[in-house]
Amino acid sequence: MDAIDREILATLQNEGRISATELAQRVGLSLSPCHRRLKALEDAGVIRRYRAELDPQRVDLTFSTLVSVTLQSVVPGDFLEFEQRLTDLPEVVQAQRLFGNPDYMLHVVCRDLQAFQELTDTRLSALPGVQRLDSTLVMKDVVPYRGLPV
Repeated sequence: MDAIDREILATLQNEGRISATELAQRVGLSLSPCHRRLKALEDAGVIRRYRAELDPQRVDLTFSTLVSVTLQSVVPGDFLEFEQRLTDLPEVVQAQRLFGNPDYMLHVVCRDLQAFQELTDTRLSALPGVQRLDSTLVMKDVVPYRGLPV
């Protein structure tokens, strides 16, 4: 991966709907070589997918919280089952397994506090192996996700 590939990636992270022609102009290539590089980055799995970034306010998902999860056991099978079931919860927009305590950090987005309470009481707490859930409300996105520093 060279500087042009990195420039292609940085541009796409900020402007996913940019036309191939405009992308080629921005990175200083003609259309065909730019398209070949883009295809190679996709085929290599560097670019995993394209998607739209939604405004949570405009889709009525205004409640955001970070949930730390501690499991009862550290048996590998327990982690695997927890992770598999976690993927069934669309409100969990990001989940990371951590070293140390807690075992997981989840970013959860819902309609409101009541929806979060229902999610916690009926589905999060019922996931296999959950010992403890701790929540921290998100007050404000100070640095929203801005892509990787390529």
